[in-house]
Parts: sequence; C-alpha cells; structure tokens
Amino acid sequence: MRAIPVAARVCVLGAALCAALCVHPALRPDTPWGVVSLLAALYAFCELPARWRYPGRSASGSAPVVAGSFFPVLLAAALLLPPAAAALVAVPGALLGRIEQRPRSARRIWRAAQLTIATWAAARAQMLFGGPVALGGGGYGLTTPDFPYVLLPAGAGALAFCLVLFVLDGGILVTAERLPPRTAWRGLLSRSLAPLGAHGLAGLMMAVLWRSPFGPLSALFVLLPMYISCWVFAQYHRERAAHQATIRALVQAVDIKDRYTRGHSERVGHASVLIAHELGMERERIEVLRFAGILHDVGKLGVPTRVLRKDGPLTPEERRVIELHPEYGHEMVRGIGFLGEARSAILHHHERLDGTGYPYGLAGQRIPEFARVVAVADAFDAMTSTRSYRPGRPVPTALAELERCAGTQFDPRMVRALVRALDRHGWRTAVTADEPAPPGPPPGPSPGATPAPSPTPSSARPAVVPPPVPAALPVSAAAGRGNVPPPRTSGVGHAPHAGHTARTGRSGRPGRSGRSGGR
Repeated sequence: MRAIPVAARVCVLGAALCAALCVHPALRPDTPWGVVSLLAALYAFCELPARWRYPGRSASGSAPVVAGSFFPVLLAAALLLPPAAAALVAVPGALLGRIEQRPRSARRIWRAAQLTIATWAAARAQMLFGGPVALGGGGYGLTTPDFPYVLLPAGAGALAFCLVLFVLDGGILVTAERLPPRTAWRGLLSRSLAPLGAHGLAGLMMAVLWRSPFGPLSALFVLLPMYISCWVFAQYHRERAAHQATIRALVQAVDIKDRYTRGHSERVGHASVLIAHELGMERERIEVLRFAGILHDVGKLGVPTRVLRKDGPLTPEERRVIELHPEYGHEMVRGIGFLGEARSAILHHHERLDGTGYPYGLAGQRIPEFARVVAVADAFDAMTSTRSYRPGRPVPTALAELERCAGTQFDPRMVRALVRALDRHGWRTAVTADEPAPPGPPPGPSPGATPAPSPTPSSARPAVVPPPVPAALPVSAAAGRGNVPPPRTSGVGHAPHAGHTARTGRSGRPGRSGRSGGR
C-alpha cells in the first residue's frame, strides 16, 4: 500500500469497510449456508482457471477464461438470497481471481470489496420490486416464476450492480490514476450496460432453473454460453497481445538504429495519451493514438544509419533523405489495419499549423487531429530529454516554448491540454542516449568570445559536448535530430542553420523541397 496515493488508500479501505458492513448481517445461524456455499464455490471455481498455469504459461494465454467473466452467478445469488448472504457469494471468487498488475494485494481487496457491494446492491434493488415473490418464492400463492414481471426485479438488480461498479471504478481512477472526473467516468456506464444486461438475463435463467424441479445442477447449463463468450473475449485479448508485440518489435528496431532517441517513442506515446485524456477522447481512440505516438518515427528504419548518427551538419541531400522518414513510416504501417488513424499521424506529425511543414505542407485543420497531438508530444519530449550531445530543458521552459509557437507551428488546443495534464500528473525525463549525460552545468561561451546578437543554432554534434541550447531557441531547433527545422532565415519556430543554405523545392517555396524539417 505504500506506493498507492493516499486518496486511493482511503478509497480502498472505505470500500472494504462498506463491504464488511454489507456481509455482517449474514454471519448468523439462520443464513441459508448451503445455498451460499454452493454459489460461492461455483463462482470461485469459475474464476480459478484464470490463475492456473500450464507448463510455461498461464491459462489466460491458452484457455478461454478470464477473471470477472461469470457475473451471472453473482446476479443469480442476488435473486436467490437475502442481500447480506448474496454479498458473501462474491468474496471467495474475487479474492482468488487473477490480478495481473501490482500491487496485487490492494487490487485483490479492492476487487472483493466492489463486487461484494455491487452484489448487495443488486439484491436490495430486486427486493424493492418484489423479486423473491416474482421468482416463485411462495408469496401471493405464486410457486412458479411470474413472467414477464420477473424481468423487472432482475433488470433492477442488474442495473444496480452496473451502477455500483460504475461509481467505484471511476472513483479508483480518480484517486489512484489521478484522472479528472470527467475523463475517469466518461463512457464507463455506456460500455457496461449492455454486457451486464446480458449477464442479468443469464443470472435470471440460473435462478429460475435453481428453483425448478431439476434443481441446482440444471443451472450449470447457463454457464456454457458464458464460457463461449469468454473464449471469444480471450481471442480478442490474444489478438491485442499480438498487436502489442508488433508495436514493440518496430520500436525496438528504431531504438537500436537511432541510439540518440532511445526511449523517446514510448514517452511520446505517453504524452499523447495525456493530451488525449484532457481532450476527452474515447478510450478506443486513445489506444490508437498511443500507437501513433510510439510509432511516429518508425520511418527512420528507412533512413541510412550514417545519416541518423552523423556528427556534424547535414548536407542538403542528407536533409532531403531524412525528411522522407514520415512517408517511409506510413508505407511501413499502411497494411497494419488495427492502427487506423495512427497511420495519418505517422505521415503528418511534422506538418505545421502555418503550412510550412512537411511532407505535404498541410495547414490548420487539414492536419489530422492525431498528427497535431503527436507533434506537440514529440517536440515536448525531445526538448526535455537529456541526451549525450546536449542537456534537456526544464519542463516549464519547454512548455513556454510550445506556447510561444502555438498557432504557428502547434495547435494551441493541444498545447493547452498538455499543460493541464502536466500540472496534474507531472513528467519524468530520462537520458535517452547510450552514454550518460555530461556531468555538471553545460559549458558556456569562452571568456574571450564575443556574444552574438541573436542565437544561431547549429546541427553539428561535436565529439565532446556542443554549446548549450539558448532559452529563446525555437521549438523545432531545440528538439534534436528528429525535429531540426528547415534552413530558413526568418519565421516563427525556425532559425538559420550554420552550414545549410535555403533551397527552392517542388513547391516553389524557398527553404522547402516539399519535405522540410529535420531528423
């Protein structure tokens, strides 16, 4: 619990206390312990296969069973038992279920508490609508289920179950992950209503069969379609794991080839996700945007290594080669269907809002939204990362530079979102080259040197350490080999480069060849 934020600890302990209060009334002799034990054992048995290990791998990787797939057992318990007794059914299975992330003990306690409270709430809700009588409990002369009225208490129970999970899941995201409430609860209810509605119907079928002349054994047949649905769900997760492996392989290849930006891709993906959360994007789009951030420089695999690692100014020919990396990257991933919008971000993340970017010189809203997000995340991480050839900038300085270039180079909306996200979450910088960062403060100009009237950045990488990056240097020039601007003599976000001359390209604009920018 030591690594968990204080607010999250309070949330977990509060939920555990509420769960204890929910089950306390059941700890007495008149509780139907036989039914409670059978249902609790059944739910625990359903959850156990997710933890079993076959030689070399867990069952979750080879068996169609994942934790949390058998809520119909809990909803059937809510229809068959008093609230406190029904809540007890959830405890063993929740404690035994598979927990993949650390800290496992706290997550296990949280899961048991939330399922206990949700099952208790479902039982209370169905009782308010006469569930025990409608199920054929003997009241009003009914000895068989009263269809279709019994659907009302069953639906009320499933809705209460869903609402409790919605409130608790959002609460733990706010306290543990420090997400804004609007983002934490966004979409949780709409995504869970349909699945839990189906689970509610399956729970009602189990309860009806349990009370039928065929007895509890017949209720097990309801779990067969649930097992099939688990199999489908497991196939989805295996496919998603394959996607993740594909992304990791591509990123590792880029990191090996360009040692100066090792780890950069993952941090750009993380910064892109922070921006997306502030913008209120849907969860599915956020995942695709994370892929876009991670793979934005995959086109460097098509750039000669000698150009990426060159110590010194780039020639015009070398610059033209390196400016092709967005198009190389787009060609590499165009056949990967699950990337979706990420492909456009890979192609256009070096476009500028004022239309002077590359590869196609798109301007304003013509630049895809994902590309505008990745452009801000890319420049921010490149400025704040400490690399072997220059120290990183402080986060406030980098943010001030992004704000200065907002409206010309970057989308102001994306910049504001990043500022808000970093105020809430902070940022960890790291050395991203093979060598450690140079110790001590960066060297300044020699005592006898005459100060220049304005900063003049250079693309050169001396063998030891280059001069420090001036505070007023435009974003693109400070961002490193992945964000060196085109050689221009004026313009926001650009600066003259030593050893480079302006050129006229296919677009007819000075300083661009249709693909302006840098490494």
